[in-house]
Amino acid sequence: MKLLVLGGTAFVGRAVVTAALGRGWEVTTFHRGHAAAPPGAATLLGDRNDPGALAALAGGEWDAVVDTWTGAPSAVDDAARLLAGRAARYLYVSSRSVYTYPAPGGGDESSPVVEASPHDTGSADYARAKRGGELAALAHFGDAALLARAGLVLGPQENVGRLPWWLNRIARGGPVLAPGPEDLPLQYVDARDLADWLLVAAERGLGGAYNVTSRSGHATMGSLLRACVAATGSTAELRWTAPEQILAAGVQPWTELPVWLPPGPDHEAMHTTDVSRAHAAGLRCRPVAETVRDTWSWLCERGGRAPQRPDRPEHGLDPETEARVLAG
Repeated sequence: MKLLVLGGTAFVGRAVVTAALGRGWEVTTFHRGHAAAPPGAATLLGDRNDPGALAALAGGEWDAVVDTWTGAPSAVDDAARLLAGRAARYLYVSSRSVYTYPAPGGGDESSPVVEASPHDTGSADYARAKRGGELAALAHFGDAALLARAGLVLGPQENVGRLPWWLNRIARGGPVLAPGPEDLPLQYVDARDLADWLLVAAERGLGGAYNVTSRSGHATMGSLLRACVAATGSTAELRWTAPEQILAAGVQPWTELPVWLPPGPDHEAMHTTDVSRAHAAGLRCRPVAETVRDTWSWLCERGGRAPQRPDRPEHGLDPETEARVLAG
């Protein structure tokens, strides 16, 4: 198959390119040139914030397009309009953030979504930006548009800083503030599993919306952090701490303690979504230990420093606050 990836140099986009090349597909990437695409992929350069730069895509035909854009929906609209008629399918990597907040626990793809416009030139609101991107893909590709609503994405090449922070923190050893409860279910997807599923979807001609993440409880906070201890070979001591104590200390879930959300509406919205449709359509999620181990190997190759997206806040808890909470 001939695949065009809009992006293709970082995290999910890079995983898609790598997976497609591994299948022997002919892959073209379109990106700004700030980083190189995986070897074997053809490269077209241009900045999607400049509509004139799309001239690089004026020629060529593809079996499928994968778009990982997270900015202004108008960029998706411009690209989809240009490629309509020259690409058979448009696969947009969206987000479960498009559901109105708080999303109901156990909600599926029919849950209400936020109001948005495909012509919006701003991207301050992530949920509306992603929903606007969905609407742009649908406007130009209709039933040939696939909306992959990913949730929490982990794995090698992560440029948001969640799993890398936990790995580096646990590698330092000593008492580690482990947010409870230990059996708190998690729901996420390894970027490589997301990429593999997107290619399966392209081959099968799937369209419409899919919640693309693991089943709730595929991992727990306990299994995730124990996998970090095992992967790093650390002597760290996980000190499981009740959510009430953590919140009373003013520690912020999700950002200061990445991945973790205490039991309640936020946790239900993020970690209990109905994903049966994607799994029935071939989504397979590898064990958490494999995701953690491979992420640690990649992180070590980089000297422990993961790339950081400039549009996302840095994650993690400072040592002084951690010590204070543990002293409790």
